[in-house]
Amino acid sequence: MAKFHAPVIQDNPSGWGPCAVPDKFKDMPYQPFSKGDRLGKVADWTGATYQDKRYTNKYSSQFGGGSHYAYFHEEDETSFQLVDTAKTQKTAYQRNRMRFAQRNLRRDKDRRNMTQFNMQTLPKSAKQKERDRMRLQKKFQKQFGVRQKWDQKSQLKPRDSSVEVRSDWEVKEEMDFPRLMKMRYMEVAEPTDIESCGALEFYDKAFDRITTRNEKQLRSIKRIFHTVTTTDDPVIRKLAKTVGNVFATDAILATLMCCTRSVNSWDIIVQRVGNKLFFDKRDNSDFGTSCKPAGGERHKFPNPNPFVEEDMDKSEVASVAYRCVPPPAGRKDPPARQAWGVSTSVRVRASRL
Repeated sequence: MAKFHAPVIQDNPSGWGPCAVPDKFKDMPYQPFSKGDRLGKVADWTGATYQDKRYTNKYSSQFGGGSHYAYFHEEDETSFQLVDTAKTQKTAYQRNRMRFAQRNLRRDKDRRNMTQFNMQTLPKSAKQKERDRMRLQKKFQKQFGVRQKWDQKSQLKPRDSSVEVRSDWEVKEEMDFPRLMKMRYMEVAEPTDIESCGALEFYDKAFDRITTRNEKQLRSIKRIFHTVTTTDDPVIRKLAKTVGNVFATDAILATLMCCTRSVNSWDIIVQRVGNKLFFDKRDNSDFGTSCKPAGGERHKFPNPNPFVEEDMDKSEVASVAYRCVPPPAGRKDPPARQAWGVSTSVRVRASRL
């Protein structure tokens, strides 16, 4: 009768599985692998000496390669974060930027090599002349601001001052853009109208439906447009006799509010008459009201246009209205606490009426 031999059982009281490594597997190195790996070579004797980087990891095992992204359970999970590994799409400018930079660097290197080769073939006197010529060329480029870098953009058009600044002028105060941008006025209430004058034509809604097929022909507006200035405004003159000490127009206020974004030079004329200040601007043309039908209905304000006289043809006068508003409430300085007048030139659409 065959004898039964009981197998050796590996008892692991502190865990599960075998508690010891067999002797025949004791010195065998372990390499993690996956059945999905492609087998294309027996051994890798070259290491990281691939000339073409595209085939570096083609046949290498990727099993366990992303272990640094694996999740390990810990007691404190507040520091766990997910990393966004999605690739961002580069714009055409970013893709071509390095290409142009490499091309310019290669061109400069070729130019230097050619210059060095020519210097080697020249005699001593000619070499000295060539060095002097290159030194004068660098001095000229530095003096007149010739572009050297491929990404350096020069100013397309020189911007001169709006007025000629003379040397005998005295600078009262100078403020830079960062200081102006940090200035902020307190919250003010909605202004109220002191006086409204003029009449406005309604907006032609056909301009909202303009397409490549539905065109609208532009017409020249030959109407009289009165340039609104502070000192020549009859309404402001009338208000200056009774109330107010600071007077300005809407264009001047808009210029002051947008001064931190200014690119071109501009100036404002300030006139002091007694204890009153008048902010003026230079006479200039205004854009025409071509988006309003000629001879159409007008929205009239309580007071007539102060520039229109009795013997003047009213059909030739541009569609303009003027509003006078008081100063913003909440000013704490005593001189500005008084009422002031602002003549505002507005063009109102029919949807706003």
